[in-house]
Amino acid sequence: MSRVLRSSRVRGVVGLAICWVAAVALAWSPARASQVTADGPSLTTEAAKALKSPIPNTAKSIGQGKVLYGLLACAGCHGNDGKALIEVVANATDLTDPSVWKNGTDEGLIFRSIRDGAGLAMPPFKTQVTKQEDIWHLVNFIRSLWPEGRRPPVAAGAD
Repeated sequence: MSRVLRSSRVRGVVGLAICWVAAVALAWSPARASQVTADGPSLTTEAAKALKSPIPNTAKSIGQGKVLYGLLACAGCHGNDGKALIEVVANATDLTDPSVWKNGTDEGLIFRSIRDGAGLAMPPFKTQVTKQEDIWHLVNFIRSLWPEGRRPPVAAGAD
């Protein structure tokens, strides 16, 4: 095995560990301990597919999702631009390319990936994001990163 490949794998493992440590730290920080609510069992794929967002896809919602993306340190794994091109993380999903997503692109499936986690690389965030509407704002923001032809239209409305 080449030195470059080993180094790349080490960076990937270290990056994954950093993401998990950040998630655990957010979940168990004293300031958040009183806010932790586990909203029931994990969603099944079928239940997640049936979910429809109660939050309209507006510029305001996308902006709120972007703020949450920053507060939750999502960029630590997915990058500031969502492309997951940072060197310290292996297996982070490129949020800008829905064609490579393994866990589905329906709004309910994205909600499930954020709330309940997705595989070993994506920890659950249901203890950090205790308001369901905030998860929907994150869903709207993530979908706004998609290529022009794939992204849902932004609804006009009272922002």
